[in-house]
Amino acid sequence: MIEPLRPAGFVDHVRRNPEKYFLVGQGSPELPTEVLRTVVWDALHRPDGSHGRIGVEIEADLVFTVESDQRPNADGKERDVPHPEFFGSLLDLVGTERRTPAAAAALSVRTVVEVWLDGVGYRQELAGTAPTGPRKEFSAPQHFGSRLTFHLDPSFCGPDEAIAWALRPEELHGETCEGDPSPPTFPIHDLRLLSESEEREPAEE
Repeated sequence: MIEPLRPAGFVDHVRRNPEKYFLVGQGSPELPTEVLRTVVWDALHRPDGSHGRIGVEIEADLVFTVESDQRPNADGKERDVPHPEFFGSLLDLVGTERRTPAAAAALSVRTVVEVWLDGVGYRQELAGTAPTGPRKEFSAPQHFGSRLTFHLDPSFCGPDEAIAWALRPEELHGETCEGDPSPPTFPIHDLRLLSESEEREPAEE
């Protein structure tokens, strides 16, 4: 079980056994895509089995953001102010039962966690799972939810590995859920495609 592990032990366990969290091991060209797929699955599925609303943005080959409308603190406890527990960062507010974001952070060189609770936003940058500074408040775009950005470690994933291109929602979700049989749809913005399109456009004379 993951629960007895201390934060340092958890990070070490993820990096030694990524296949236990993301289906494939270090050295697999599919690892970046599987990390994204697993984070999407976690963000999409509410505790009752229904589908939430999410959005995905792929900024670079090893950088992606997943936004979710899930309420912070998956255990259902209401708090006026986030109180760090296990990781000592805003990863705790995402939900101590939701270890997928923390596992993705363990494979990242930089993680940006944004959560909004009761209309108040909190933002914190991490080096992996470790805070690089205090959390900061901002005006939340929604009443509750989260936005998580991961810069996967290129030295861990490999220099030639990348998130797959032209992904569709069904590829990230997989098989239809029994509890919610309707196929989920959500936006996937791959900024690499936009950059490539701009590079191909002829310069104006």
